[in-house]
Order: sequence, then C-alpha cells, then structure tokens
Amino acid sequence: MAIKRSSQAASIKEILKRCSSLGKKKNVAGCYYKQEDVLPQDVPKGHFPVYVGPNRSRYIVPISWLEHSEFQTLLRLAEEEYGFDHNMGVIIPCDEVFFRSLISMFR
Repeated sequence: MAIKRSSQAASIKEILKRCSSLGKKKNVAGCYYKQEDVLPQDVPKGHFPVYVGPNRSRYIVPISWLEHSEFQTLLRLAEEEYGFDHNMGVIIPCDEVFFRSLISMFR
C-alpha cells in the first residue's frame, strides 16, 4: 500500500512535532514550560521513546528511523490504535520480538 509523498511527509512532521513536544505542558497563559519528570533525562537529543508489546517495554530510538517505511507503518498503526495525544511516548502495537527483529535491520 503506497502513501502519497505529501501525506507521508505530513505524517512524519506530525510525529516529529509530537515527539519534540513530549515533556512540555501548557500553563494557564498558554505558554509552554518544561516539566522534567515527564521526559526522562536519559533520552538523548535526536531520539524519542517508544513503548512496545503488552508489557510496554521501553526503547529509545533515533529520529532517523522515521525514514524507514517499515517504521512508518508501525507509527501509523500506533496512531490508529492509541493516538499520539498523551505524554508517555509512542506506543507501538506489535509484539516485542517482532519489533526487535525489525529494528535489527535498521542498524
């Protein structure tokens, strides 16, 4: 199933926007402030957390993986299943063994 290039770019931009806003909350005036306990300090710049499987195992993945069509498919499934409107990180709806197998191809 092919996706139009423009919608694919828009999806990636939305994911990046969502990931870059993790750990930020709006105050009453509508301005953003950093809340250190929401985004852990162990997430390096250029990476974002994903949670995989029924136990929600946490992985820190590089943003560069967004370029892989297989990873984009997982993100579309994640959006359909859970949405991106939460502060946890991206929840990937797949088996952890499958996820590890998939990401081994990216390295």
